[in-house]
Amino acid sequence: MAQPVNPFPEYPQLPDFSDLADFATQAAEALAPEGALVSDLDSLDLGATLGRAAMSAATRPFQLMTASLGFGFRLTQAAVQTAASVIGVEAAPVAAPRPGDRRFADPTFSENPLFSWWLQRYLLFGELVDDLVDTAGLDGADGNKLRLVADVVKAASSPTNMLWSNPAALKRAFETGGRSLVRGARNFADDVANNGGWPRQVDTRPFKVGENLACTPGKVVYRNELMELIQYEPTTDEVHATPILCSPPWINKYYVMDLAPGKSFVEWAVNHGHTVFVISYRNPDASMADTTLEDYLVHGPRAAIDVITEITGSPKVNVVAVCLGGSLATMLLAYLAAVDDDTVGAVTLLNTLVDFNEPGALGAFTDRSTVERLEKRLQKDGVLSADEMARTFDLLRPDDLVFNYVARNWLLGEQPPAFDMLAWNADSTNMPAAMHSFYLRACYLENRLAEGQLELCERQLDLSKITADAFIVGAVNDHIVPWRASYKTTQLLPKSDVTYVLSSAGHIAGIINPPGPKATSWTRKDHPANADDWFAGTTEQKRSWWELWSEWADDETRSGAMVPPPTMGSESYPVIGAAPGTYVHG
Repeated sequence: MAQPVNPFPEYPQLPDFSDLADFATQAAEALAPEGALVSDLDSLDLGATLGRAAMSAATRPFQLMTASLGFGFRLTQAAVQTAASVIGVEAAPVAAPRPGDRRFADPTFSENPLFSWWLQRYLLFGELVDDLVDTAGLDGADGNKLRLVADVVKAASSPTNMLWSNPAALKRAFETGGRSLVRGARNFADDVANNGGWPRQVDTRPFKVGENLACTPGKVVYRNELMELIQYEPTTDEVHATPILCSPPWINKYYVMDLAPGKSFVEWAVNHGHTVFVISYRNPDASMADTTLEDYLVHGPRAAIDVITEITGSPKVNVVAVCLGGSLATMLLAYLAAVDDDTVGAVTLLNTLVDFNEPGALGAFTDRSTVERLEKRLQKDGVLSADEMARTFDLLRPDDLVFNYVARNWLLGEQPPAFDMLAWNADSTNMPAAMHSFYLRACYLENRLAEGQLELCERQLDLSKITADAFIVGAVNDHIVPWRASYKTTQLLPKSDVTYVLSSAGHIAGIINPPGPKATSWTRKDHPANADDWFAGTTEQKRSWWELWSEWADDETRSGAMVPPPTMGSESYPVIGAAPGTYVHG
């Protein structure tokens, strides 16, 4: 089918779906220097996806023509409106950014006809991209991949990413006599040389682990080849008899649970009379390529529980787990149920997937073809690098996590912010090849845990046998673990007393959620099968889930009576050194 005539030659020609793979490549290259930012998408086997999109779209010529002609017509309308504004005739713009889009907050985009034109044609181009994605009609993994590419292309082609069409950057250059451009060029050169060509998100220089991050006082009381176990010093005269084990994800360092004073869940729990232990995992290197998920289970939380019960003398341990650490904690509970071990009395699961049937945005990275391509790289390298995983997560929100910093750091010449949460996020870890491959296949591809088909340590893991009380938290804006997916866990624990809380914020801020004016939670006593039905009957509370958790955890049936604090370490497990230990620095 012949392409419509492009009415504005300076605007990119409409893509031909029969050559969509080339179009995506050319679009990426055209974004230089930002073009390098989308290179990591190659691991998704996008060529095959785009080929299927082209074939599918080719069967819908009427929709293609409608989308193309509609784009051309609206672009013409925008040109007429712009011309009218030049001669002083007021007219509403054809397209307007979504409310709250900070990229276009500068009034120049609405007051200056040239910048208004750039903005409108960008928005119309975004509408065209969305229409073409809809026309392709792909679903499942292919649909997720195509939408991911569309989001990256739209984010990358924003006028705020180009100096000449970013009014804030031009004003800054004028105000500083060009010094902002020099600083931006220096930032860009440094990112190319030292950050793989990606803009830095954070200035980590003001932060030091053990001083203003991960600084709740404690001692390392156990170490094996996989993890260190930290015991925190009590701050109250009496503590609950049942101690807490924090099970963090090993995709990042443990101190998401002990970020900074006032933002530390560990500090909060200790100050509320709990004896707290935390696992700090070693950052894997190629020598750990054969480390398995079973190794993490046995030498991680299972070993930690044995140490904790010996130090404290408590027959019970409660577990608070985050994300992947929560998935592992759930596997541990099912394993303990299979061997008739009721040591874990209660579990808290924060932003955790147990049923992986609806993995949200990560579905684009976890289909079979992508996993197979990744496995080949894992066999070669032994680990999945921390940088690659971080960039994968960044591409899920390209406006906020990538191109926001292109504009700020490279065009405006600003230094990235010094922000503790981003400093933690930048301190990520590798993933062992054997463990990661098994995890992706068993959970994301085959959903074996939720379906009762996962076997670890020669035991079939049956979630229906878990009896521990469960406090489950989801975050309303979580793009890694969609809250509706985390809610499904309420239906997988029929023998547990389950409490589900929906928190404000996203994947990380939903965890680091101290009481404050912005904290909001939604609760309800019963748990119908459908998440939206549950939400429809919730009560909104201006309280952090930390506060709700404290009320739940302080129940004597879960945490025991108040007793004198246990010693730091024991004869069998003497103190090795001060927190945060050594593994966190790896």
